[in-house]
Amino acid sequence: MRLPLLALLAQGPAHGYELKQGLEQLLGAAYPQPNVGQIYVTLGRLEKSGLIEGEEIAQSNRPNKKIYRLTDAGREALHVWFEDPTDEPRVRDEFFMKLALAPASGMADQITLINKQRRQYLNTLRDLSKLAAAEDRDNRISQLLIEGAMLHLQADLDWLERCQEELE
Repeated sequence: MRLPLLALLAQGPAHGYELKQGLEQLLGAAYPQPNVGQIYVTLGRLEKSGLIEGEEIAQSNRPNKKIYRLTDAGREALHVWFEDPTDEPRVRDEFFMKLALAPASGMADQITLINKQRRQYLNTLRDLSKLAAAEDRDNRISQLLIEGAMLHLQADLDWLERCQEELE
């Protein structure tokens, strides 16, 4: 959440609720909606670390609001984030740990686990298809996010087939 908030603040000063709305509009319904409380906690941490600075703005009929701005250090952190490629191979996969440990534990059958996981992936794939159909077609970012998730799920389904072939 830290770096996406910095990226939104690179557009200009904003308060927490505006940042929440900005993420929701950009990413659409496919991305888990950020909790406004989480956003404010993260903004507080970013401010303590010197990546942003906040300014209290008085409002006549409402409580004061705090507007945040990106600092030079925040801009540099954002630059580094955009420059560094993402390197997250999925070798720490919870399902794979279940699959690997099932025989030793005697608590679960590997093929049963594979079949349950396959059903879960297929249900998620169906839900994403419905979401893609309902999502605003003009929001290309949201559509790409959904498409990427669906492609990952298809790869996971293919991998489950491979696991089943090896374990039967």
